[in-house]
Amino acid sequence: MAERPLPYEVPAEMRDFAEKSVEQARKAFDGFMSAARKTADTVEGSTSTMQASAKDVTGKTFAYAEQNIAAAFDLAQKLVRAKDLQEAMRYQADYVRAQMEAMQAQAKEFGTLAQSATKQPKK
Repeated sequence: MAERPLPYEVPAEMRDFAEKSVEQARKAFDGFMSAARKTADTVEGSTSTMQASAKDVTGKTFAYAEQNIAAAFDLAQKLVRAKDLQEAMRYQADYVRAQMEAMQAQAKEFGTLAQSATKQPKK
């Protein structure tokens, strides 16, 4: 007689702890990004020779970093709520697929920004 594998089950206390940890990490990251944006704005404001294209790249970099980290936090929350291993694996596969698509779009956008920066006349 073959033994059945035990079902994947996470105790409610552990699930709650993991969910709270993910939420705290998300809040900490939001605070970090806010401070980093303020610092970047200060640097851009104090540097008179900063070109508009460099400002666009900085803005896109922050926006993409926030999007990518938000997607990772969303995945973490889904994983701690997963009912079984199959559901967790599905979430992971969806995340990887979506991130690959996002990376391609982001790379294309940075390529476009780089091309437009090289075409701008110098002052």
